[in-house]
Amino acid sequence: MALELIGKLIKVLPEVTGQGKNGAWNKQEFVIETLDSQYPKKVCLTAWGDKANDLKQFADGDTLKATFSAESREYNDRWYTELRAFRIEVAEGDSGYSAPPAPARSAQPQQARPAAQNQPAAMPFNTTFDDESNDLPF
Repeated sequence: MALELIGKLIKVLPEVTGQGKNGAWNKQEFVIETLDSQYPKKVCLTAWGDKANDLKQFADGDTLKATFSAESREYNDRWYTELRAFRIEVAEGDSGYSAPPAPARSAQPQQARPAAQNQPAAMPFNTTFDDESNDLPF
């Protein structure tokens, strides 16, 4: 299952290395903030091996497109989820995603618009109706 995430690179965490039965390994975690202007989310992904080295070419603030897979595993009755990035690239301007523009706010109060000619006059809030004044067919 391949998922994609487009966002701004916020932080690259320190590289972690180790030695396993199959040889040396390295991984690096990084944080991307989504481009949703109203409720942006921060997501931490993991790059393993050569992908961790590829991460060094990007700077904080770059807009990236990360393709990743999600995997969960159990250890001592606890579940751990990892988002493993297997493709990290600069997001293109033509990627089809664009953040919605923020609404423009002006310091001046908005002026009242003239009422349309065909609209009925507004009724007072405390208007009461009796059965005879109600001309509805039901």
